[in-house]
Amino acid sequence: MRIFVFLFSLKSDLKKYRLYYFLLFLGIIFLGIISRKIDFIPLCFGDFLYAVMIYILTRIFLIKHKSIRSAFISLLICYSIEFFQLYQEDWIIAVRKTLFGKYILGQGFLWTDIMAYTIGISFIFITEKIILKKSSYETRFRIKQ
Repeated sequence: MRIFVFLFSLKSDLKKYRLYYFLLFLGIIFLGIISRKIDFIPLCFGDFLYAVMIYILTRIFLIKHKSIRSAFISLLICYSIEFFQLYQEDWIIAVRKTLFGKYILGQGFLWTDIMAYTIGISFIFITEKIILKKSSYETRFRIKQ
């Protein structure tokens, strides 16, 4: 319930963008789960979508900030989770065997995952800046604040 209060706690234009990001976030989760269930889709595509999802999530919470900040924070989160997979204690291995742990924490460190995260966040950042003309949106709201 609190997430919905948070989604609608800003001015109407920002609420609209935050709602769009939230719907995109849900869509990316759906596509990511589907990508893990279909055998002919490469696993790195799921990692790509995971990075896009993390970026969208940071945009929901950092909507008033420049998108480059969200990109750096998203990379930091993705890289941290990936490098955390090098930690192999019994308790964390047990958590990783759960559905939550499998999808959120992953199971093993791979350099290809780092590459997929970098490409995914770069892709969504560039898409947001160029195709959706995000820079004019950011300028418009930063002046009003």
